[in-house]
Amino acid sequence: SAIRGTKMQLLTHLFNPLTLGAMLAGCVLIAFLQNGPKAVFRGLMALPCLWRADPERDMLLARATMTRVDHVAQLRGLQCTDRVRAANPFLALAIRKLADTETVDRFEIWAEQALADRRARHETAQKLWLSIADVAPALGMAGTIIGLVGMFAGMDDPSKIGPPMALALLTTLYGVVLANLVAAPIATRLADLSERELAWQTELCQRMLRVARRETAPVRRASIREVA
Repeated sequence: SAIRGTKMQLLTHLFNPLTLGAMLAGCVLIAFLQNGPKAVFRGLMALPCLWRADPERDMLLARATMTRVDHVAQLRGLQCTDRVRAANPFLALAIRKLADTETVDRFEIWAEQALADRRARHETAQKLWLSIADVAPALGMAGTIIGLVGMFAGMDDPSKIGPPMALALLTTLYGVVLANLVAAPIATRLADLSERELAWQTELCQRMLRVARRETAPVRRASIREVA
């Protein structure tokens, strides 16, 4: 019971809501100043993806859906491919663009731009957490210096040394924890999810381009014969 009480007392000393809140607020504020409001918004909105996103599942569903799209295109033409339903928003949009496209080049331009935009959005979210990972240790060191100044200023009264020393140590601890156990792992996870998601989306667009070229090739040859 005494040991348990000692552990609880230690945890109580390690958790200081005011100091932790100040550290979090400082990190977010500096990340906001470095990256802007869009990065903060996208970085926070990306958090549910850490446990909801499943690129492997999305890739398998996209391949199965693309097989149906290819089959419909062979039987009825590109204009009917939008009859294939897809739950994934990007996949559904790509199918609509394929069905509505007038030329292969136009669809290719859309695909390249859409993938580039998605990569840029992903990188914006990642930058927020990378900024926090960079800033947190520096803020912890700043808090340590402030705590040491307060400690040295109260050297004449031993009872005043404890709180500044606790502040100095806790800010360093919180900076290390926020940087290495929170922000950096989140940024790494988001980067991995982004690469795997963009990989299957790039594969999807390439398959759609091949289908579009195949389906429009006879039309082009017929137009050339008519001109001749």
